[in-house]
Amino acid sequence: MNEARLPPNDSDAEEAVIGSLLIDGAAIFQITDFLQPHDFYFEQNRWLFEGCMALYQRDEAINQITLAQELSHQQRLESCGGAAHLSYLISICPTSMDIEHYARIVYRLSVMRQMISAGDKITAIGYQSSPDVEESLAKAESILFGLRRTQGAGELTHIRQVLDKYFEEPPPLIEGRVEHLPYVLSSFPGLDEFLGGFQRADLVIIAGRPSMGKTSLALNIARNAAVEHRACVALFSLEMARDSLVMRLLSSESGVNSRRVRFGSHTEDEERQVMEATGILSESPIYVDDTPMIRMAEMRSKALRLNFERGVDMVIIDYLQLMQGEGRNENRVNEISYISRSLKALARELNAPVLAVSQLSRAVEWRASHEPQLSDLRESGSIEQDADVVLFIYRDEYYYKTEEEWIAVHPDREYPREEADVIIAKHRNGPTGRVKLRFRHSLARFESISSGEPSML
Repeated sequence: MNEARLPPNDSDAEEAVIGSLLIDGAAIFQITDFLQPHDFYFEQNRWLFEGCMALYQRDEAINQITLAQELSHQQRLESCGGAAHLSYLISICPTSMDIEHYARIVYRLSVMRQMISAGDKITAIGYQSSPDVEESLAKAESILFGLRRTQGAGELTHIRQVLDKYFEEPPPLIEGRVEHLPYVLSSFPGLDEFLGGFQRADLVIIAGRPSMGKTSLALNIARNAAVEHRACVALFSLEMARDSLVMRLLSSESGVNSRRVRFGSHTEDEERQVMEATGILSESPIYVDDTPMIRMAEMRSKALRLNFERGVDMVIIDYLQLMQGEGRNENRVNEISYISRSLKALARELNAPVLAVSQLSRAVEWRASHEPQLSDLRESGSIEQDADVVLFIYRDEYYYKTEEEWIAVHPDREYPREEADVIIAKHRNGPTGRVKLRFRHSLARFESISSGEPSML
């Protein structure tokens, strides 16, 4: 005789998580990178955690009084047991030190329940009369893949851990910060002259059409800040896997074509260059996270944790449009606006510049002049308004593939081989203008041009 079984759950662990938060609201940043409201089995506990998350996302204190007010506003306080139940949750949890342990229990049981649900769905597919075996297997694999993808959140990983495979004896990890910089330099003299470095608490947007070099510029800035100025950089890569991103950095640092780096087809000299570059990058304070479609709350939690443990001097996101809000907005434009506002708030909270790569609308392609304008950002929520600095990347070479094409339109101008314009289109506290750089596409590397003095707009 089969007895009905309850799905895996642990009410004590769920209550311990809430109780820990009521004791120390700041402990929430230890768990929001993996725990979500739907992970709670009991509805009452789910509502309590949703209330804590709402306070966290508004950057408000989490305690017995504020949570009671939040639940009352949501008309859920009495359904959650009232103020007396909040007092009870505090009483059963004498300290918040073990919150991550409790949260991991809740999370693990949630995954088990999702596995049971996935199994039920796959069982239903097995009972279907479809004669196409491959189609049925594809459906089953899709269910399992979807479950795996939802559990894909990782941690910010020091670049040294990714590079270990390319370096037999990695140097010791640099501990501590060298200094707390008042600003972070890009090490592109023209750009630093305009901006005075990337100022703390600023939101900087690096925007352009596809294949202009946005990711390459962001990675070059990360490398320069970390290697040359010992700035601690948190790098969130939503589009590119961690290994691929580090291979780009390694190619740029070594001067060896990225394909040759990836497939190991080096000459003896190139092998030496790669090893030297690996050593340099391994010592740099760059931390990489490649969680796809990361939620704003999860990113904030990871950045705050790294800031607590190590101290963050710069955050880089590649790229903004791949982030998720919190699912409460009516449309994607509102969601992008929420994300850009939250990134600006994160910059202020960390007191560090946040650089976010952004795509531009196709309107750029429809104009006679393909140079981007601020209006190209206006269809993307409130990015333009929230940003302190907007940098556009533009390369004539992208539109004119050959010298002949260029001369036909610009007979009096030299072909702009490997030239890129970084256009400072918005600078809240200073001048706008443009800086010319050299872009070596095969190395994903930008370089200063000695004759490329900055020009005012």
